[in-house]
Amino acid sequence: SENLSLKNRLTEKYSLDRVISQDYKMSRVFDLVEAVADSATTILITGDSGTGKSMLARAVHYTSHRQNKPFVEVSCGALPETLLESELFGHAKGAFTGAVTDKKGKFLIADGGTIFLDEISTASPAMQVKLLRVLQDKQFEPVGSNKTCTVDTRIILASNRDLESLVSEGKFREDLYYRINVVSIKLPRLSERIADLPLLTDHFISRFNSLHKKNKLGIEDQAMDCLSNYSWPGNIRELENIIERAVLLGKGSFITTSDLPEKMIINSGISQSMSKEKMTLKKALA
Repeated sequence: SENLSLKNRLTEKYSLDRVISQDYKMSRVFDLVEAVADSATTILITGDSGTGKSMLARAVHYTSHRQNKPFVEVSCGALPETLLESELFGHAKGAFTGAVTDKKGKFLIADGGTIFLDEISTASPAMQVKLLRVLQDKQFEPVGSNKTCTVDTRIILASNRDLESLVSEGKFREDLYYRINVVSIKLPRLSERIADLPLLTDHFISRFNSLHKKNKLGIEDQAMDCLSNYSWPGNIRELENIIERAVLLGKGSFITTSDLPEKMIINSGISQSMSKEKMTLKKALA
């Protein structure tokens, strides 16, 4: 019963309803997710780092009929090629030094569910060939084994680099690109959906209040102006980190400009002196 309760909480946490946005670009993303979630088609999610590709992949899984099966995430860029193959496809006992037992790969663990391959652009040419076969036939052999495994695994991939450019440069297989680019979802940068900043900020304040036992009531208008005028190179992940820091270290009941990183205040064009005193409209305009 505890296991079931935790699964239900996961489904609620990562459902599409929990993705916070009122931007029209994101509404088109939501429509696309709802249209393809229950199919077995491969999905490619593109967008800059920090735009929420992992969260959207989970939303696809927990919106589909596979929601009670495993969701397995693998960061292809975090593992060397030798380990990545074993991690994805498993290995047989004695396949290499240190392989003292058989090991299930992530594709087999995710059978019936979803596997999310992040940073797919970093996969080596040899790994790309193996992935192409899995995508086409849903079959593979564990490292050091002749046994062919067949899986029913939904595959979602993500990249923060332009795969089409990598194909033209000869760094990514063209046949693999067209195989994974069946349904493509591009996530906009946070700077392209500034209208969502107040919603996201309130969400993170509430979340970190609960997590760190704090009681921030909100954010002052001038601090919100700083957030709105910032370029957000780190996207939503950067916003999340900045709000967590402000909730943890801020002295007052509200987040103020003094709780934000100095670079944000400088880039926003709001001087420190202006942020510390109330001004008349005439002075502010001057």
